[in-house]
Amino acid sequence: MTFLLKRPAARPAVLGPALALAAALLSTSAFAQVQPPANTRPMAVPFVDPIPEAADKPFPGTISLAIDASDVTTGAYRVTEKIPVPAGTTKLTLLHPKWLPGNHGPKGTIAELVDIRFYAGGQLLTWTRDPVDVFAFHIDVPAGAAEITATFIHTSPLRESEGRITMTREMLNLQWEKMSLYPAGYYVRQIKVKPTVTFPANWQVFTALDGKAANGSVVTWDVTDYETLVDSPIFAGLHAARHDLGQGVWFDLVADKPEFLKIAPENLQVYRNMVDEALLAFGAKHFDHYDFLLAMTDRMGGIGLEHHRSSENQYEPRTLIDWAAGDWDRNVIPHEFAHSWDGKYRRPARLWTPDYRAPMQDNLLWVYEGQTQFWGLVLAARSGVQSKEQVLGQFANYAGSFTQYPGRAWRSVEDTTHDPIMASRKPKPFSSLARNEEYYTEGALVWLEVDAILRESTAGKKGIDDFAKAFFGVKDGDWGVLTYEQDDVVKTLQALHPYDWAGFFKTRIQTPGQPSPLGGIERGGYKLAWKEEPNPYDKARMASGKYISLNHSIGLAIDNDGKVSGSRWDGPAFRAGIVTGMQILSVNGKAYDQDALKAAITAAKAAATPIELIVKRDDLVRTIALPYHDGLRWPWLERAAPGTAPTGLDKLLAPRAVALKKVGAEKAATK
Repeated sequence: MTFLLKRPAARPAVLGPALALAAALLSTSAFAQVQPPANTRPMAVPFVDPIPEAADKPFPGTISLAIDASDVTTGAYRVTEKIPVPAGTTKLTLLHPKWLPGNHGPKGTIAELVDIRFYAGGQLLTWTRDPVDVFAFHIDVPAGAAEITATFIHTSPLRESEGRITMTREMLNLQWEKMSLYPAGYYVRQIKVKPTVTFPANWQVFTALDGKAANGSVVTWDVTDYETLVDSPIFAGLHAARHDLGQGVWFDLVADKPEFLKIAPENLQVYRNMVDEALLAFGAKHFDHYDFLLAMTDRMGGIGLEHHRSSENQYEPRTLIDWAAGDWDRNVIPHEFAHSWDGKYRRPARLWTPDYRAPMQDNLLWVYEGQTQFWGLVLAARSGVQSKEQVLGQFANYAGSFTQYPGRAWRSVEDTTHDPIMASRKPKPFSSLARNEEYYTEGALVWLEVDAILRESTAGKKGIDDFAKAFFGVKDGDWGVLTYEQDDVVKTLQALHPYDWAGFFKTRIQTPGQPSPLGGIERGGYKLAWKEEPNPYDKARMASGKYISLNHSIGLAIDNDGKVSGSRWDGPAFRAGIVTGMQILSVNGKAYDQDALKAAITAAKAAATPIELIVKRDDLVRTIALPYHDGLRWPWLERAAPGTAPTGLDKLLAPRAVALKKVGAEKAATK
């Protein structure tokens, strides 16, 4: 509000001497313009990157990399690395890998590298860590030095809170990039390395590296390039077994106990079937030999990581011997095997980098990982590594989750491809709103729809297998890297069947606010249904993880002790005030357990009263009324119409290589 004062009529002013002086001072411009002193404001210091960019030129000489991996008590890997010094070098920059292949982000373990020292001719050298790129070490090189020796320790985690455990009393998983340095300024494929590892006594050692030679517990391999070395990890263990799967593929097992290595002959056969199914689907082999590295353990950290000629995998200890109960746990191997074609051989152009310092661009992970997720499920069903019911349950799990997923309103599938960089795969308070790495699961559903469109539009003459052969099945025997852009994907599909594939991907992948991607399921002759019992996949996964997911009913995931591990944004429980971290103490006056909560949800269908929960958060205990009356709900896939004739989805999941072999055997028998 502004107040206006009425002035008297103007008249000549008569001022006293003091007032006249004050008026004069007020009228001077100098006084009127007095300002407080200006704050000091710095200017940016110009940045000049002292680390040379990678060049496609040979690094002179061969690095000797020796790792002592025999200390199972501390889990420490002790490293001695000898690096040739190019002539005239006065300062050598060595890098620790930062952007790790298959991790899709800057996941290097530089903090686990300790006790770092550099020597030349026995003299301890001075070094500094780069203040901008802390994965880089600048070493002062004395005149005339031909070689620098680096010694350091990779202190692998001993507890899950410290990171992924890679060594136990019975086994280890050695990943070269975690315990090595490489010279800056070179493509990693141009750096030669001679690797040597010392293992605990009587351990068996598995890797895709060539030229293995053992002298007691000390094992060496042929000289290789640093890129191939990083792409060839080691599994080793006291309890181990190896099986030939044919086609140059091996099944290498290490286990907590020897009994976990047992596998029935008929179950081993399904892995042979899977190899055949993959080679038939992709139509080419992009490896000279391949090793499934598999740890049967709950002591070493879980892993599923792709490599060109091997993969790192982990099963729960009894997965092979309790075959039916472990059905849900076996998808990692077909998934990682498919990566030999999708991700390792054919790779998005901006996901390939010349070294492990250059940033990766993840936009096409919906092809790299999404289609691999799809193929992992298809190959599992076709081979018998997983049952068809289990695979349908996984597709149902994916599709059902996206029907109640508020994050889809604002965030596209493509934007989730940046999650490995921006979120580092850490848990989120409300993942249903934030979204996670759904380029895997929603990507799989999108590729399921691609198959259905091809199959429907060509009267079953073409499908996703035709795309696989055309896109991944080129240059048989080549195990280099063939890069691509999204346009290459679209052009390959367009050549198979004219369709607006670019518009399809723009809608499904790059546009938020889309409905749950059910097109592949529905075009494939199935529908998403809801039941009061969990599908086989959800049931087995919850039993193994010792929790219950009620995401589709009250909107919570809860462990066996009643602790809330997930709360769906804007779900019934969320609106009632139940969030992650709370503990449910009682349900309708009874002590919490899963059965009591399920019974209360079922009973509430026929009642007008809310479910009464007593919950604890920190030191506050209170009663919450949960007004939910729609019963238990879990997603299933069901045939859309009655009948027994195979639908498109049935045909997609049906065995092919096995069927061809059977036909061939029958023809041979009739001759």
